[in-house]
This record gives sequence, C-alpha cells and structure tokens, in this order.
Amino acid sequence: MAKPYLAPFTVDLTGHAALVTGAGAEIGRAAAIALAQSGAAVLVNDINPDKADETADVIIAGGGRALPWQADVSNRFQVGSMIEAARDAFNRVDILINAAGVYKRGPFDQVDEWDWRRALDVNLTGAFFCMQLLGRVMAEEGGGAIVNIGSVLATASNGLDGVAYIASKAGIIGLTTQSAAELAGRGIRVNAIAAPPDVDDPLAASIASIVLFLCSDAARAINGQLITVRRA
Repeated sequence: MAKPYLAPFTVDLTGHAALVTGAGAEIGRAAAIALAQSGAAVLVNDINPDKADETADVIIAGGGRALPWQADVSNRFQVGSMIEAARDAFNRVDILINAAGVYKRGPFDQVDEWDWRRALDVNLTGAFFCMQLLGRVMAEEGGGAIVNIGSVLATASNGLDGVAYIASKAGIIGLTTQSAAELAGRGIRVNAIAAPPDVDDPLAASIASIVLFLCSDAARAINGQLITVRRA
C-alpha cells in the first residue's frame, strides 16, 4: 500500500505576535502551539484559566513565548483588557485567531433561550469584538492577519442538531467576508476555516497548518475566503 502524501509545512513568524481565543483545547490549542513553534509570541486565551495555563506551559517548555489570559470573549471590556495585555507583553499584535466557541446539542424545538444567546454571544459576537478592537490596533501598526474558525455545518448540515451553534457559525461566514472587504485597505486580511465536528488531535494539527499558511506572507493575496476542511 502506497504511503500517503505528506509534506511538512513551516513558516517563520519570528517578530510577530498572536492572540488566540479558545486556546485551551482542540483547534485553538493546536493553532497557538503551531504559531509559537513558528516563532510568534502568543497570548493564550481561554475562559478556563487552567486550560490557558496548560497550553502556555507547553509553549514555554518548547522554548516559545506565551502569556496565558483568562477572559470571556463575549464581554467587550474583557476583550479590550486582553488586547492591552498582549500589547504590553509583546509590543504588537498582528495575528488574531478566533477559535473560542460553545456547542450545545439539542433539537430545534427544545433550544433554551439562554443557550441560544450564549452560542451567539461567544461564537459570533465574541469574534466580532476581538476583530473590531484588535483590528483598530492592527491598522495603526501596519496591518495583520485574522483567521476565524467556522464549521462545515454552517453550509451543509449532516443531520446533527444544535441550531444555535450552526446559526452562529453561519454568521462567521458573513462576518469574515464583510470585514475582509472593509479592512483590506488597512492592510488586514480576514479568512475563515470551516472545520468538521468532533475534531481530534491529528485533524486539529492539520487545521493549525492551514492557520499558519493564512497568517504567512504566502497567503498575502488571499482575503475573504472560506477554506473547508473535511476528513479524508
């Protein structure tokens, strides 16, 4: 049996600094570690401070720079404080990965109002707060790259329930395309990755490689795009 085609992908992000939300697990964790391994300093955000610490510890143990930071991205004040902390620690922040998310399953006719609002607040409004506030910083400092983590369920539901999550991720697509158009003139590129549900570690690592690509100069002509990831 032929071996699968695998080619290592590496970039040099030395001198750059990233803010990764939801970096305590899955895609956010993999992206934060990959960015650090590529030379970027990383603010590791998670609503669970223990998870943020764990990811930051992995980065630091590997020789990278990381600052763990507990914040709820649905709170605009906390997002602002987090961005200022990143600027104080790293002098600049020119990469943003919006990976924070909540997903509570349940049939459409039984969705609780709190769960509906929480999914939209974290998954969509949280991404908007981070993009708007950090986008202003990026524009002042010469530009940057933003990657939003979406879901394949937003465009092609496979029978799974969880309408609040799916609606919020559909909103991420519109947020990505519109902000990409408006921020392009300020040197900021915005793209999204549509990930499948139930991401395991190998797939998270593969998605992290796409994140690296979209944050690198190799992707300087890519803006406002949705890259869909599916299991082989």
